[in-house]
Amino acid sequence: MPRSWWCRSGLEPYARDDDSGFTLIELMVVLLILAILLAIAIPTFLGVTKSANDRAAQSNLNTAILNAKAQYQNNSQQYPSTANLITALATAEPSLKFVSTASTDQNHISVFVSTDFTGLVLAAYSVQTNTCWMELDVPNTVSLAAANPPWAAAQAPAVAADTALAVTAVGNVAFLNTTAGTTYAEMKATTASSGSCLASQPATVNPSTYAWSTTKFPSF
Repeated sequence: MPRSWWCRSGLEPYARDDDSGFTLIELMVVLLILAILLAIAIPTFLGVTKSANDRAAQSNLNTAILNAKAQYQNNSQQYPSTANLITALATAEPSLKFVSTASTDQNHISVFVSTDFTGLVLAAYSVQTNTCWMELDVPNTVSLAAANPPWAAAQAPAVAADTALAVTAVGNVAFLNTTAGTTYAEMKATTASSGSCLASQPATVNPSTYAWSTTKFPSF
């Protein structure tokens, strides 16, 4: 059928262009949108990951201290020695690693019991945030002769509860030996500091931020 007939009848067939596609501007707009979405998503993802590591460390400490308190009750209201408590905790919670050395991640719990068996310190290190989380239990009072470190007659660093303190010096952390109950502490460093996350002798690094509370884990 002649082409002139198609034109007159208004039935001009669609002319296919085999070279049709996205223009350079369209591709650039798509790439720009993707870049914006990534710029929003990546920091959010990293923040969630870091928060998850902190929460895991805190949860592991809470689990460990519950099991430790059960040992305290079963042991005539005394904590077993550090070595014996580590063995008991490893049996009760095989998914966690209990050590007398420094904690290297949230799944390794550093353990220390005072020599009078009345005070307990647990520490867990969050790698993503360079934070040492600590949980201490003193049912009554720890004898100073058996307490140093990490207990003393004065708080060190000297800071009010629930108050974040910027620390610019390296030094041992000490808690009041007469503060009965559970104490929660956070030592956040700007660089890796897992070696200082040691239950028997916790220490601040330079620079870091430190806080403690008797109600819950600090947050800053």
